Amino acid sequence: MNAVRCPGSQSGKTVLSNFLSDTTESIGGDYSPTQGVRILEFECPNVSANGKSVGCEVELWDCSGDQKFETCWPALMKDSNGVVIVFNADLPSHLREIETFYSSFVHQQRLQDSQCLLVAHHKPGSGADKGQPSLSQQLSKLNLIHSDLEDDPEEVRTEFRQYLGAVLSSLSESRDREEMSIIT
Repeated sequence: MNAVRCPGSQSGKTVLSNFLSDTTESIGGDYSPTQGVRILEFECPNVSANGKSVGCEVELWDCSGDQKFETCWPALMKDSNGVVIVFNADLPSHLREIETFYSSFVHQQRLQDSQCLLVAHHKPGSGADKGQPSLSQQLSKLNLIHSDLEDDPEEVRTEFRQYLGAVLSSLSESRDREEMSIIT
């Protein structure tokens, strides 16, 4: 998988990316906006795909939420296997922009909905409501998780591994269909 994207800044993309890749143990800290993109490579063992437990190598692209980097999107989208859209559900501007990112990073790239994960990230100590955010009909069909690294970090890691399993399964099914079309 090689894309993480979110509308707006300060939604928690870098904190979440660091946590999932085991790049850092610290959850808090001063805010420092990502400039462009950071690429994190790591192994993720014990991912369940097609009924088997496998390990996979993940290339996670932590992208800036700043619109000035929009010209980089085509490079970010090229050959992506999955997209994680991280947003702050408490900011109405993020909720409005999710549709644009879904269209650009998932729909136009012909990825399946199972290859997209929405993450409503909650900043430590925010006391945010973890109910269902107001999403469009299209987005409400996507897998949505709440990321609270202060209260339940391992649940976030488990949900991410399940998502990776869905991406691996989609890739396997796509490869099988392609092989069958060559044979017939």
